[in-house]
Amino acid sequence: MWTTAVLALYLTYSRSALLGLAASMALLALLKYRRLIPLGIVGALLLLLLPVTQEYVARLLEGFAGQDLATQMRFGEYKDALILIERYPLFGVGFTGTPDMDIYLGVSMLYLIIAENMGVIGLAMFVAVMVGFFVMAWRAWRRGLNVRMEALLLGYTGAILGALVSGVFDHYWFNMTYPHMTVLFWLYVGMATAVILVSERDQSAAKV
Repeated sequence: MWTTAVLALYLTYSRSALLGLAASMALLALLKYRRLIPLGIVGALLLLLLPVTQEYVARLLEGFAGQDLATQMRFGEYKDALILIERYPLFGVGFTGTPDMDIYLGVSMLYLIIAENMGVIGLAMFVAVMVGFFVMAWRAWRRGLNVRMEALLLGYTGAILGALVSGVFDHYWFNMTYPHMTVLFWLYVGMATAVILVSERDQSAAKV
């Protein structure tokens, strides 16, 4: 399954997905699985040195430098999105369209598209929920969990972090065209929260 996921990631040429994966792996490596650090270094070296990955590396570097067409188009979308948000800052324009002919809905960034649809208030609520979730996850991990629950919590939390990082450059986690992606994101949040609550219940029962 891991090999299939890595192959699919490579075939998409998605730089945002690659950054999301790197963030997830970094979280797991720093908190628990130190053996992932050398594996990550080896993977990065293979990505940089293998002939088959050179086109991927070149595309990644062009994106960071803002030189390729896709990145330049994103910059244009960001500018247009900020214009929309400036006009309708509090509640956005909803999900059915824009009231003005010279602006449009749609931008390749999770956070800007939330602000377009739901305004700064909606974006603030989303950020608050995510911050609250990570605080809960951190406290649960610090209190200690059994091996099974710890693995589940770190896996779900890493996936959520990866989605949030990839969301800086993509919109799939909050887009009515891809409802299954939105459902998948909140399913992982719900499953991770369930792990936290079940662990708290078990710890309370053990104390009694």
